[in-house]
Amino acid sequence: MTHANHLVWDWNGTLLHDIDAVITATNASFAELGFAPITLETYRELYVVPVPKFYERLMGRLPTEEEWLVMDETFHRHYWAAAADSGLAEGARELLRDWQRDGLTQSLLSLAPHDRLVPLVRSHGIDGHFLRVDGRTGPSHTSKAEHLVRHLQALDTTGVTAGRTVLIGDAVDDALAAAHVGARAVLYTGGSHSRRSLESAGVPVVDNLAEAVLTARELAE
Repeated sequence: MTHANHLVWDWNGTLLHDIDAVITATNASFAELGFAPITLETYRELYVVPVPKFYERLMGRLPTEEEWLVMDETFHRHYWAAAADSGLAEGARELLRDWQRDGLTQSLLSLAPHDRLVPLVRSHGIDGHFLRVDGRTGPSHTSKAEHLVRHLQALDTTGVTAGRTVLIGDAVDDALAAAHVGARAVLYTGGSHSRRSLESAGVPVVDNLAEAVLTARELAE
């Protein structure tokens, strides 16, 4: 028996409302090199992956290897300290519960390190809603697309198929990953990208997770 449809949730900036932690950590990394802080609006307008390209947009040049090491270490030190106090996005807990209650399936996929991701998800008491929780175990430059390929392969025995899967995320990279495997995507404006940037991906863009789930239901029909 196959599942009617399946959600793959992104974590950072989607289920976890951590954008304030991201801005705090980004500005801390900038301060290490004497650069001025940036606003949330600037961050969302310029954010891109891979992250060194984002720094290039902000600095006017790519960071040197030494600068990158300093910024990366500083960012993660400040981010993980702040992320522990970040809450779930509005309505996330209820949406996860209701989707599971309807007999549908969902999983969580993130490029956050797996050993940090799992305890954080568990601390919010939502880990039981997911068939799988997969963080990154490979190098930091792992793409969301290749990560999603492995994630769906691991779910193959549960009846989940890419064609009946919708990925809900907050970044253009999420839409590209979904297209790569033949899944659909819905992008949420509460995370790292501006609405204008998200709309460039050519997939539905919504302002809250309730809209995201409603749209996902429609896409999966």
